Amino acid sequence: MRPQVPGGALVSHIEVNAATVQRGDIIQLGGQACRVRDLFQLPQGAKQLVFESGELLAIHTRTRLIALRLLRGR
Repeated sequence: MRPQVPGGALVSHIEVNAATVQRGDIIQLGGQACRVRDLFQLPQGAKQLVFESGELLAIHTRTRLIALRLLRGR
């Protein structure tokens, strides 16, 4: 069973990489939850993530992270 948050959205923990990360994903880095505001394609399939805090993170094609993703209810 997936946890439900107010507004009918479902929350899911998923594994993401450079190909599957999306705007709005929440990734925990160093104990701090960071929401992806924007992302940019880099050479060789890598991506640069821009978090709402203004911080940047470049991830390689083989980087695997666990993200919290809000899935909208129907």
